Amino acid sequence: MKKTYDSKTLKSHNKSGKPDNIVEKENDIYLECEKIQKELPSFLRSYFSFLKGNVLPMTRLAYLRDIRFFFNYLISETDLTEAQETRKVTSEELDNIEAADINLFIDHCRKYMIDDGDTVTVYENSNRSLARKKSSVSVLFKQLYREGLISRNITDGFDPIRVPKPGEREIKALQDDEVMIMLDAVTNGTGLTDRERRYWEKTKLRDKAILMLFVTYGLRLSELQQLNVSSFNFSRGEFKIYRKRGKESIMPLNRSVVMVLTDYIATERKTVTAQNNAAEDALFLSLQGKRITERAIRELVKKYTSIALGTSRDTGYSPHKLRATAATSLIGRGNSIYDVAALLDHEQVTTTQLYARQKMNVKRDLVNDMEWEIERTEE
Repeated sequence: MKKTYDSKTLKSHNKSGKPDNIVEKENDIYLECEKIQKELPSFLRSYFSFLKGNVLPMTRLAYLRDIRFFFNYLISETDLTEAQETRKVTSEELDNIEAADINLFIDHCRKYMIDDGDTVTVYENSNRSLARKKSSVSVLFKQLYREGLISRNITDGFDPIRVPKPGEREIKALQDDEVMIMLDAVTNGTGLTDRERRYWEKTKLRDKAILMLFVTYGLRLSELQQLNVSSFNFSRGEFKIYRKRGKESIMPLNRSVVMVLTDYIATERKTVTAQNNAAEDALFLSLQGKRITERAIRELVKKYTSIALGTSRDTGYSPHKLRATAATSLIGRGNSIYDVAALLDHEQVTTTQLYARQKMNVKRDLVNDMEWEIERTEE
């Protein structure tokens, strides 16, 4: 694998045993983290080391993006620093920041505008996103205090952000009849527009295989997107996926999944020429011969789930809601939550228990049992 880094050719010598595409994705995250760190002051080295050793790579990247955004906020929205570049903010300036200043920053993050010269974009964050930004800044100030770079720990004064408890959230998932409508749509083109049908003629087997993997195994989007042809051992009836935290997991194949995958690999995929070495082993290819992107997968899932739900394309479900669909469907069939937790790679079984509370059709059945016979008013 070759890429450029600081105008130099970057080579990756992979002896990890992982497929090259998995290693390449990990490297991309690592390189983006390194790039952001160069935009920030060098006295944050201990913070960088803490993130690298204590959080997952994607969390590390999210925290670094948050801190870069925070420093840009200090420069453009406050008089708390004299710096004109993020890397020139000083530890003395951070030491003068009060908890109230951080609370104003969090409030700013609720809704703000960015003008790029041609377009003004309004960004709005949920409480869950705000909580992560608060966590990013809290960890930063705690680490600086531990290192003696600032004289006070101001984090106790940060305003709390209420994030709904998992049990308070309505879990969105397709019901079994909606899954069948979705699979009918991808099999027969039902509910598609004329324009969508022209595209569907070329990708229906690929799209069906993607949807089947989501609703059967509850895969995460990144896990599915990174699958290779070589990930599958059909003679042994299994395939390998790479989870978060670098874990490998062997998953069993069932007959319906084998059928849709072999149909796709033997026909549609053969008609597409891989555009580079990195795409040669990719399981799911775009029509341009590249590994299908996560964005493209999101869009096709929204399209087919919107047909199942009878809603607009914009309000279709995300791949994560198909993960929830797999969980609720498996539990609704009487499977143990511990077995479902193992299949979905939940670290805590309490996460799986949320889906057990959301059993399929419970609300619908309750309401149907409470029909009241009333007479219509004559016009």
